[in-house]
Amino acid sequence: MNTSTNIIWHDSEVTKEERQDRNSHKSVVIWFTGFSGSGKSTISVALEKALYEQHIHSYRLDGDNVRHGLNSNLGFSPEDRKENIRRIGEVGKLMVDAGIVTMTAFISPYKEDRNYVRSILEEKEFIEVYTKCSLNECEARDPKGLYKKARAGEIKEFTGINAPYEAPTNPEIVIDTEKQTVDEAVGAIISYLKDNRYI
Repeated sequence: MNTSTNIIWHDSEVTKEERQDRNSHKSVVIWFTGFSGSGKSTISVALEKALYEQHIHSYRLDGDNVRHGLNSNLGFSPEDRKENIRRIGEVGKLMVDAGIVTMTAFISPYKEDRNYVRSILEEKEFIEVYTKCSLNECEARDPKGLYKKARAGEIKEFTGINAPYEAPTNPEIVIDTEKQTVDEAVGAIISYLKDNRYI
């Protein structure tokens, strides 16, 4: 979907592999997906802190935070959601090239959009983390009061209420946030990163 013309990629003299060697760890996108209220942001914040404490170069891209700046011109229509994820995927790709472990916490309701992000990264540079939580539980938590507003008709196209969510079919990691604590979730993800020699 490149509409720009007369542009030429300018290579760096520092490679991704050299940056990874300097950092003493691989770079990867850890993509959290799930309903609003499923725990994506909470777990990603805790994971970022845990990685920082282990001297891992990492950064977190949060759905709401990114919509304050980079994606402030996008709404929540299917087309805007697609563009939201495309932009984040491209930012994630740049972060991986910079040698950084990047966490993204986005509802990202459509499989096609998540698979697109996976496709623009190299093999094993995309780790899908499904924060599994029933809609009933997410609605009961309702940390931002969004479900209440959606039920009242104040929010249109809200995932789970009047817009679809397509759960991952084969994610690298599943975190059941109705059963696992935040610390257990972070521990499981760090174990995966170590077992697969990212860190």
